[in-house]
Amino acid sequence: MRTYKTSEQLFEQSKNVIPGGVNSPVRAFLAVKRTPVFIHHAKGSHIYDVDGNDYIDYVGSWGPGILGHAHEEVIEEVQKAVYDGLTFGAPTKKEYQLAEMIHEAIPSMELMRMVSSGTEAVMSAIRVARGYTKRDMIVKFKGCYHGHSDGLLVKAGSAALTSAVPDSAGVPRSYTENTLIALYNDKDSVREIFEQYGEKIACIIVEPVAANMGVVLPQDGFLEFLREITNQYGSLLIFDEVITGFRLSYGGAQQYYKVTPDLTTLGKIVGGGMPMAVYGGKREIMEVVSPLGGVYQAGTLSGNPVATTAGIKTLELLKSNLGIYDEIEEKTRCLAEAMKEAGRRKGEPVQVNQVGSLLCCYFTEQQVNDYQGATSSDLDRYTSYFGHMLDHGIYIAPSQFEAMFVSLAHTKEEIQKTCDIILQQ
Repeated sequence: MRTYKTSEQLFEQSKNVIPGGVNSPVRAFLAVKRTPVFIHHAKGSHIYDVDGNDYIDYVGSWGPGILGHAHEEVIEEVQKAVYDGLTFGAPTKKEYQLAEMIHEAIPSMELMRMVSSGTEAVMSAIRVARGYTKRDMIVKFKGCYHGHSDGLLVKAGSAALTSAVPDSAGVPRSYTENTLIALYNDKDSVREIFEQYGEKIACIIVEPVAANMGVVLPQDGFLEFLREITNQYGSLLIFDEVITGFRLSYGGAQQYYKVTPDLTTLGKIVGGGMPMAVYGGKREIMEVVSPLGGVYQAGTLSGNPVATTAGIKTLELLKSNLGIYDEIEEKTRCLAEAMKEAGRRKGEPVQVNQVGSLLCCYFTEQQVNDYQGATSSDLDRYTSYFGHMLDHGIYIAPSQFEAMFVSLAHTKEEIQKTCDIILQQ
């Protein structure tokens, strides 16, 4: 029988000094009506909490753990880097080395700038798009998350797709008035916006695979359509590949789907699990960034030597064995089939979306191709599913609207054990 007594105590203590007891809202477990487990350490495909409970982990720090936790070769390189100093606020060779590796993997990123978080990367990329096009408006999609910068914390208004209201207290309405909301996988909603505002739109920003409303795949032709309509109106296309970059394939979603954006944002894997992100794109566009151009962006910890070290080693390991991607996709497919079979056995509606090593299970009769489909899932059923998995040693996202991440470290035996537990629910 698992107990969570120490986690419960730590949670109560944390609430005295940290809002809600956590440093990112999803960690509070509110959506699944549980007390969060506090993690002590991790290795490979496993995490261990402060009460000594062992879990097979399918969160993987929300994506960067594609090789598994504490990969020995990555840790060894990071340890060496730490002894040389944590940060200098000055250029290092490693920044150039990592940038070269990224450019080789993702040729559309001809010039790039390193930052410390996905939020910062997206915020900066949009500033670049506005500076380059000299336009103010941007288009994002309902259900896609691009970090917590003010202009992107918006939801669709009740009146029309183009009505954007702040999705967070503390965000002035004026910050979001240039953010237009379209529907993911709905070409007509995008076309309608461009017909009305096209000459004022700087860019479309999209998760090529929407991985913040669970996992919603782009329908055939959707990404190609976004490329075409931005070209037509002189707007830029930004792929937010903070999650899909180096996970869906070594060249990211743009290689997987064969659609080339103007700008790309990367995070998660590119820092090997350290706080790091990158934005970049066509040389002509990125040359508007200071000190070359008038778009200002800076960061003392950007491209710090420890994070770049972890990123370089992680990408080296991925590049040296590209068969990793087929291997983890096959593991993920096994989990997807188990989820479908569990639904058949129970006679309950289940939709399973999977691409590469990304996976999500929805408890709904509707096909999940968009925000409406995702939000039709039975959240109470997900809560019971989450509790069953956690209490049987399987750690999945404490929210319906997050992805499941599979890593190289997950063994066939662990995948089978997970499938068996899924089928027991």
